[in-house]
Amino acid sequence: MNIVYCKTKTKNEIQQILKLQKQNLPNNLSTEEKIKEGFVSVSHTLDILEEMNTICPHTIAKYNGKVIGYALSMHPMFANKIELLKPMFNQIKELLPEEKNYIVMGQICIDKEYRKKGVFRNLYKEMKVFLLPEYSSIITEVDFKNKRSLDAHIAVGFKVLGKYISAKQEWVILTLK
Repeated sequence: MNIVYCKTKTKNEIQQILKLQKQNLPNNLSTEEKIKEGFVSVSHTLDILEEMNTICPHTIAKYNGKVIGYALSMHPMFANKIELLKPMFNQIKELLPEEKNYIVMGQICIDKEYRKKGVFRNLYKEMKVFLLPEYSSIITEVDFKNKRSLDAHIAVGFKVLGKYISAKQEWVILTLK
């Protein structure tokens, strides 16, 4: 299987990210799917994804021209743009008060048909190549209930920075250097 990993360059690629995101939001999945396959927590708009991509391109996986996976790049300048993520940025400031040169991986998702084929691991591998020369670390958070995602992040080298509760939901903040 010839999967290509690259930075997002076109509006069509961003639209494909949104389509894949929508398919993996909790309200579009059964309870069993959420437990077994994981889920994404934030629903982005086309405008915000394009704006984020202009500052720091998203990393995507494509197969035959179709986006089959993505890892969103979110510069800290977007800290107040998405309500659900505001507490995460506040926690990052508390946990790493001296850290100024980081990028947030705002969401990662793989098409169901391409899971367990190394796409998750390779998205992060490429994201590191694209971003870590410019940024000192990649930081993300995972819903504590999303065990599959939490385990996968730790398996690719993320380290737990801390946990916090926001809106009755427990989150784990992780970093990759």
